[in-house]
Amino acid sequence: MKAGMRSRRAQWTIAAVALVLGFLAIVQLRAQAGGVGFAGMSAQDLTTLVANLNQRNTQLSSEVATLSGQVRMLQDARARGVSVAGDLRNDLGRTRLWAGLDAVTGRGVTVDCDGPITADEANDLLNELRVAGAEALAVGSVRVVTGTVFAGPPGRLSVENFPLPAAFRVSAVGNSLNLTAALTRVGGIVSGLQVTNPDVRLVVTPADSLVLPATARSLIPADGRPRL
Repeated sequence: MKAGMRSRRAQWTIAAVALVLGFLAIVQLRAQAGGVGFAGMSAQDLTTLVANLNQRNTQLSSEVATLSGQVRMLQDARARGVSVAGDLRNDLGRTRLWAGLDAVTGRGVTVDCDGPITADEANDLLNELRVAGAEALAVGSVRVVTGTVFAGPPGRLSVENFPLPAAFRVSAVGNSLNLTAALTRVGGIVSGLQVTNPDVRLVVTPADSLVLPATARSLIPADGRPRL
């Protein structure tokens, strides 16, 4: 707001200076056309008058240039302010996405889990997706955030105190090729579970468009405070 007021004030000042220059030019032209007002002046007086007018014109021109520079500076500052505000909004949006405070959409993979998978195995699945570059995760309709873990006995798992059916889906937003490769590689979690827990079935499916909900958990710290 202050920058806008200063910009308008500078523009008005430039206009006033231009008006003065125009007025002086008109006076000088009329004097040259009529010649009556200066008929009784000596050559020295006329020379002094012209020198004074030229000096004043130079001063006013310099002031116009200075004020024009100030206007440009204020306009540039305003443009930078708009750009910085946009960058801050983008940063805030990305932070809220990572924190799980906002719903998110994008490509990725789904992993359909069926069978008596243990809590540790399900948590390993989440960690494998995180390491592979997942930008957002959800289990069913529950957004996965910091501290989200599976708990409970096989076949009756829960996440964020939300009970899961025996068959449930994990959704991950991220590069679908990288996520699929990480899960299905030799020695990865899918092949590993086929050996250690053959009753569990994991089906990895790339997805062009996923929609993950925002978290319902309050993420306000109970003890920590930001350090500025």
